Amino acid sequence: MARILHIEDLRVHFPINIGTVRAVEGANLTIEEGEVMGLVGESGCGKSTLGLSILRLLRPPGRIVEGKILYHGEDIVRMGAKEILALRGGRIAMIFQDPLTSLNPLFSIKEHFIETLRTHEKRIETKEALARAERMLSSLGISPERLHEYPHQMSGGMRQRIMIGLGLILNPDLLIADEPTTALDVIVEAQFLDLLDDLRKRFNLSIMLITHNLGNVAQLADRISVMYCGTIVEVGPAQTIFDEPLHPYTQGLLASIPNIKLDEPELKLMRGSLPDLVSPPSGCVFHPRCPRAMDVCSEEWPKTAAVNGHQVNCWLYR
Repeated sequence: MARILHIEDLRVHFPINIGTVRAVEGANLTIEEGEVMGLVGESGCGKSTLGLSILRLLRPPGRIVEGKILYHGEDIVRMGAKEILALRGGRIAMIFQDPLTSLNPLFSIKEHFIETLRTHEKRIETKEALARAERMLSSLGISPERLHEYPHQMSGGMRQRIMIGLGLILNPDLLIADEPTTALDVIVEAQFLDLLDDLRKRFNLSIMLITHNLGNVAQLADRISVMYCGTIVEVGPAQTIFDEPLHPYTQGLLASIPNIKLDEPELKLMRGSLPDLVSPPSGCVFHPRCPRAMDVCSEEWPKTAAVNGHQVNCWLYR
């Protein structure tokens, strides 16, 4: 498969009064054409910041201080303003956690689609824009008549479908979904994941699924990247990540999932919490919480090792 996105040694910092928050620190990630890459980790580990960085949507004082984001070989970090505007929505689309706050409450759904199309296709006529919007809604299982409604008149699941429609209306080849099921109940969540999988196959989409819900990535992802404290600690095929996790952090995440088979009567917890990103630990940032930490772990960051089809940053596999 062709490589569609390659993130290399990305660093995103937020200078604040007490120091600099290192939200993303040396992250490396690759997404292939037509695959779903699941990006998982605890809340606060830098997943959403990484996703926003791809489209240069960071809010001040956040900024990319180092690294590359290569989209089909073009470095997004060094693109000009016009190139970035053409990229957003046109070639890379993003859907966010809460569609109600992402949609303008004063605009009807019809106006959202017309504005999106005219941002990239200046000369498109209203009639053609509406026809394309109707076809998109129909493909998402929504009656075209609802184009005249407003976001507050729709359910959470339908608003999320509208967000997908706005993202896909310009035929992008990469969709970044940032915690897209947070505001949905479990039944609508399952339907939404099925829809994403169907759209991936129909439009040959590549999808970056950002979530802390391991059940979602188990259902949808081809590969999984595990993020901790701003960096990627393990990458591998989804099935083998679940069957044979290598990094102690990945093992801890999976062990903390409640077991409905009840063969483990006690819920396992990962000790400690995410460190202060202003002054992270030396060496491997996970070593203060790691049950298998060695002396070298506090002294030096481990290099990436290739083990059983995984890429893992851990001194256990040096």
